[in-house]
Amino acid sequence: MKTHFAILFKSLFLGTITPLVISCTNGQTTERLLPYIDTRVGTAASITRTAGMFGKHTEEYGQTLPAVLEPNGMNFWTPQTQDTEQKCIAPYYYRDSLFQGFRNSHWITGGCTQDYGSMTLAALFDSLRCIPEKRGTRFAHEQETATPSYYSVTLPEEHLQAEMTGRSRSAIFRFTYQKAGKAYLIVNPNSDEGEGYIEIDTLQKRIYGYNPVHRIYQGWGEPAGYSGHFIIDYQKKPCEFGIFHEDSVFPGQIKIEKEKNIGIYIGFHVENNEQILVKAASSFTDKEGAEKNMQQEIPHWDFNQTQKELTAIWEKHLSAIEVETPDQEAKEKFYGAFYRASFLPRTFNDVDGRYPAFAQKDSILQLASNEVYYDDYSMWDTYRALHPLINLLYPTQGGNMMQSLVHKFEQGGWLPIFPCWNSYTAAMIGDHCIAAIGDAYIKGVRNFDIEKAYEAMRKNAFESPANEKDYQNGMGRRALQSYLKYGYIPLEDSVSDAFHTKEQVSRTLEYAYDDFVLSQVAKQLQKNEDYKLLSVRAQNYRNVIDPQTGYAQGRYADGTFLKKQNAFQFTKFITEGAPCHYTWYVPHDPYGLMECMGGKEKFALKLDSMFSEHRYWHGNEPCHQVAFMFNYAGEPWKTQQAVRHIMETEYLNAPGGLSGNDDAGQMSAWYIFASLGFYPVCPGSPFYVLASPSFPKAVLHLENGKSFILQAENASEENIYIQKVTLNGKAYTKNYISHKDIIAGGEMVFTMGNTPNKTWGNAPEDCPPSLIEVAE
Repeated sequence: MKTHFAILFKSLFLGTITPLVISCTNGQTTERLLPYIDTRVGTAASITRTAGMFGKHTEEYGQTLPAVLEPNGMNFWTPQTQDTEQKCIAPYYYRDSLFQGFRNSHWITGGCTQDYGSMTLAALFDSLRCIPEKRGTRFAHEQETATPSYYSVTLPEEHLQAEMTGRSRSAIFRFTYQKAGKAYLIVNPNSDEGEGYIEIDTLQKRIYGYNPVHRIYQGWGEPAGYSGHFIIDYQKKPCEFGIFHEDSVFPGQIKIEKEKNIGIYIGFHVENNEQILVKAASSFTDKEGAEKNMQQEIPHWDFNQTQKELTAIWEKHLSAIEVETPDQEAKEKFYGAFYRASFLPRTFNDVDGRYPAFAQKDSILQLASNEVYYDDYSMWDTYRALHPLINLLYPTQGGNMMQSLVHKFEQGGWLPIFPCWNSYTAAMIGDHCIAAIGDAYIKGVRNFDIEKAYEAMRKNAFESPANEKDYQNGMGRRALQSYLKYGYIPLEDSVSDAFHTKEQVSRTLEYAYDDFVLSQVAKQLQKNEDYKLLSVRAQNYRNVIDPQTGYAQGRYADGTFLKKQNAFQFTKFITEGAPCHYTWYVPHDPYGLMECMGGKEKFALKLDSMFSEHRYWHGNEPCHQVAFMFNYAGEPWKTQQAVRHIMETEYLNAPGGLSGNDDAGQMSAWYIFASLGFYPVCPGSPFYVLASPSFPKAVLHLENGKSFILQAENASEENIYIQKVTLNGKAYTKNYISHKDIIAGGEMVFTMGNTPNKTWGNAPEDCPPSLIEVAE
């Protein structure tokens, strides 16, 4: 039964937002898109369920935020129901009933990391309660409004309405008191380590503080070398102020530091219906950076003006894709996914271009004019669909993101694997900054230093740090020496210096793919010797496909395969899954994988079993390309069926409606591509595999000024199968499309039906081309 959550709860989420309206811009009719978005989808906590081959297990749903933010901005301004920066605890969960305040979160949204460098501010009435758990006050979702540009909540026990809007580095809050009496503002520097600092300047009506940042996934709490600095400005003269530590209050004192559970409080006398305005800003550099950020982004005290500015930013961002459908819930799911795919990587520099140097302590650098420095790349997830989406819709921004990776190499000496907290980590596996950079370059993005980027990518692929401490710190590929020696990582190598140890087969498969992408860049740059060598290494995936079973399998250094029937079991040599999941991780050479399995028929049967035997696991990224691989076997109707089934069952417009963590937007980027009807199975190649377009019409408004229109005649929940296709008026039988065709602009028209057309797109010449060449 389909869950019409959005319709049922429209009054809860969007109660104070103007209904969908039509505005006129330059004579064109434009629909407002923000009202389709409920930012609380994906904020449910983990639950236990029984499903498929996994039995009884716990899954987290979304781990997202109901944030106010600029797309890919610095801060995610969010309501807070959980007071900690600890790993795997998001600031807000839908299940919670007590509101603790507002946080300038740097949570790596949709994952299991930690928040960092944040502060929290709260408004109370009558009773001064400083510690977040004790000041938690009752709220109801019926009295919440949650959109990307505006958040509001009524707090009945505090007799106030709290509203928030903002910009990338700054925010403005409006607290309307519904009763005369004593009002309080409390500010915490959220240092779990007890290293924070906070002070108040009553003459300037300003609170300042900082919260030192710490790393996980490498170092486990080691300082990152910089802090989150923040300022809070208020207008009304207080009648009292002071500091607190735990439950102790110290009136009249102005600063406190290096203790847990500390902060500043100020008190005001308020009249009935009086509004108190407060502004906040932050910086990763220093106090002056936060001041400049506020002065440029919100130099005034006009709440409505800031909300209007942020709304316009979001409307422009979302208008890159215009979808037409009578199904309102479908639009809500689509633009909700668009919102969740707009968090990361985050802006890291101040408005004046200053930012902390990568992986260095107490060093501030300056960007060139108009450049943006980004950080928090959840790269094991996001190279798959999120970065290809950015490269398609916002290639200039995509190039800036790649240049930020180049800067990290220049400053740290190695291209990072999974750069978060502006530091190296040994989180997850693979070397997928190569995949993201390669995808951008292959698709024509040129506003970054490709020669320096190639130097960085090549160093990762061919060298290991001479200094063991550097390697332990997260520099270089894990187990590269084994990979180079054997052509795979043998079971004897436990890959000890990694956040995830072992996982040898998954690492082998991912390195082979990364080597393929690097080979394609080498070819375009005419680095022919590298191209030849990397093309050979791209075939290393063959070394971990057991010829006896056709599934990925652990292998020893002497060349023998592990003798176990484990294809459908979680194993230590596979990352977060079973061999049947990772066997399909050969996005660059599905035809070679067919050979390893014994031919196309066996490939197709194994692929069928992923769905018929309920082995497919959408909640984890290694499966994300699996449903699209029927196209390579000449059975595109099965891709159409499988993808639409995943869209309908794994994505609901509800707090618990996402299948697993959103993983920095990767899950949502998958949905965006899938609903449009094409997907980048192999980032770093110029092709997308076609699936089943779900909207009667979708228009991509491209950065180059052109538009690509996708028409799906007769599209519906039942009519999921492609009957025929035309591209720019000509019959089109290929079951894939090139990046070049899309960015050239034009129109692709699909005729849809409720039964498979097994003759469309099934000929060998209509299947995606082989990407593997024999380098001579």
